[in-house]
Amino acid sequence: MKAYLIRRILLMIPTLFGISLVCFTLIQFVPGGPVEELISRMRQVSSQRGMSSKSISPQEVENIKAYFGFDKPPAVRYVKWMGNVARGDLGRSYTYHEPVLKLIFSKMPISLFFGLTSFLLSYIVCVPLGMAKAMKHNSWFDMISSVLIFSGYVMPGYALGIVLIIFLGGGSYLNLFPISGVISDEFESLSLLGKSLDFMHHMVLPMVCYMIGEFAFLTMLMKNSLLDEVGKDYMRTALVKGSTFPQAVRRHALRNALIPIATRASEIFTLMFAGSILIERVFDIDGMGLLVFNSTVNRDYNVVLGVILLSSVMTLLGRLFADILYVIVDPRIRFQ
Repeated sequence: MKAYLIRRILLMIPTLFGISLVCFTLIQFVPGGPVEELISRMRQVSSQRGMSSKSISPQEVENIKAYFGFDKPPAVRYVKWMGNVARGDLGRSYTYHEPVLKLIFSKMPISLFFGLTSFLLSYIVCVPLGMAKAMKHNSWFDMISSVLIFSGYVMPGYALGIVLIIFLGGGSYLNLFPISGVISDEFESLSLLGKSLDFMHHMVLPMVCYMIGEFAFLTMLMKNSLLDEVGKDYMRTALVKGSTFPQAVRRHALRNALIPIATRASEIFTLMFAGSILIERVFDIDGMGLLVFNSTVNRDYNVVLGVILLSSVMTLLGRLFADILYVIVDPRIRFQ
């Protein structure tokens, strides 16, 4: 296992190199960019002052390209960017004028909260619920819960957010929850308990939207995985030997059924890092999702590349985490 983990970690290096090369190459074909954005703003300022847009000379354009580093060929820029990445420098944001790494870390706490909380709540609720649905397959409980689960699954999180804002966020209906931000205006004057309650109050609606798709998927994954296991020969053997059905499930089928759930757990790192762009946009939450959205719209290449690279690192670590969970769930598994 130790040698396998070392190989997997070493394999991350060429994988990340390939991901960065593909993403950097694709970005070169995206129209627009910081150079065009700055030239456009300068022309707007010139126009507002009654000057001709031609007042921006070719030399000034070349100076702008040199300022952003676009005066060099893409291959040279990629090598320079990777060299900086190797030293822990992801460059500076064209839009926010801050180091990309500092910018990402400033947005991470809210994404970490969403990722960890949704992960824990999903597994605490979905695993027992999936087991109960499998044990009572085709019962009224199974059918009614399936209707509710699939109703949530087919609705995108951001669409549910709009519905919740309309019905629970004031206006013509109930005014139970805040509809934007993560804290109230009077947050600083509250006690520690008050601050905690205020934060949780703001998080209820976004968290429901954040979890709804994962909640349905995990529940049905757990149910179907357990149903597959209870139909196998070793379960019939256990029943013939005198075990009750719940005992046979708990002692024999459950461990095998949890392996697909462990695979899904690998996505926790991606969820913690990436956030949810549309949900953060709907609820005006200043997290990683909104940062990615704004950076993409503004062609802030350094931020986009930095987020993709760090997100890839977290995804690869998540896969490694899943492999470790395999061994914990089922000690018979050996990675050679």
